Amino acid sequence: RNSAIRARSSGMRCPGRHCTRRISASPSSSSHNCLVPGWVITPKQRQLWLDEEGEAEIRRVQCLPGHLMPDDLARMALFLAADDSRMCTGQNVIVDGGWV
Repeated sequence: RNSAIRARSSGMRCPGRHCTRRISASPSSSSHNCLVPGWVITPKQRQLWLDEEGEAEIRRVQCLPGHLMPDDLARMALFLAADDSRMCTGQNVIVDGGWV
């Protein structure tokens, strides 16, 4: 039903303004949304890139405390794949902890 998971896993471009118009005019019942992740802290990210300077940067510019984890993106993907998001389409859903 929702192409968010397919777009995220295949590297598709996120829907833009023109794509949204075309989708909204379509009689199809599928929706097209895009997950836009912030800095997801995976074990590899933690090992290779996350140092004290990175931790300080996160505390300085991220509105919500803590690290953005893979499960945070998975939860949003599940929401977009569920019927709860049936009226959401053509959106770039930013999951970044409020990075400013």
